Amino acid sequence: MYKTDISPRIGDTDGLRHINNTVLPIWFETARTPLFRIFVPNLELTYKKWNLIMVHADFNFLKQIFYGYDVEIRTYITKIGNSSFTVFQEAWQNGELTANGSTILVYFDFIKQESQTIPPNIREELKKHIITKEELEYNNKKEMMDNKNKPIELNYVNADK
Repeated sequence: MYKTDISPRIGDTDGLRHINNTVLPIWFETARTPLFRIFVPNLELTYKKWNLIMVHADFNFLKQIFYGYDVEIRTYITKIGNSSFTVFQEAWQNGELTANGSTILVYFDFIKQESQTIPPNIREELKKHIITKEELEYNNKKEMMDNKNKPIELNYVNADK
């Protein structure tokens, strides 16, 4: 698992003081950078060097995310295929799971315009970050129970009453 801390910007916020839904995909992409480095260590964006293409992305908004408190993005691998792999990501704020989503990335040759088999050395690196859905659900339930009695630092709704 990779962890990336994001500090929400004022510009990420909408009129209701929560993070706009268009921001989450950008945060998730930012948090995939360590995975990108497995494939292209210097992140060189050329057709000869870059070798990943996104073919699917989905997002689930579970709770509001607010300005003023950091968000931790957790990045896992849930599946490794012949030429593609699935990335599952979560956004946590104040000890609560606020959003999640998955992305399918394909190892791709932009010159030939075709997918390629993921090389064994890269496959081994990806395996270091794999987690099953069952493991993830168990870990999340446990963490949320542990966090249940912690006070929530921010509650905009109550502050406006």
